[in-house]
Amino acid sequence: MSDATNDVLNVGQPGKTYQVNAEKFNAMKAAVLAVLPASEPGMTPAQAIAALKPHLPEALFPGGEKAGWWFKSVQLDLEARGILSRAAKPPVRLWQTSKGK
Repeated sequence: MSDATNDVLNVGQPGKTYQVNAEKFNAMKAAVLAVLPASEPGMTPAQAIAALKPHLPEALFPGGEKAGWWFKSVQLDLEARGILSRAAKPPVRLWQTSKGK
């Protein structure tokens, strides 16, 4: 695994960035964008995680290990960048915006 990092944003903490492993982040981002729909009502995080696990490289996520944590990291970053939208009311449902297509 590479030591390269990505700066990621968090929609809940505007202006703050975090560094995470670029290889894992980019693999998860590709999987998230492959499975989340382009319109409402979207998917719940649990549905998205179940759907994206087959898209993850086994070498980076053996058996889907830590997929939930990496999903959340990518979700918050993509929300902060306007690539994902979240439903205004519970339950949490996510979908891609026009920027994500």
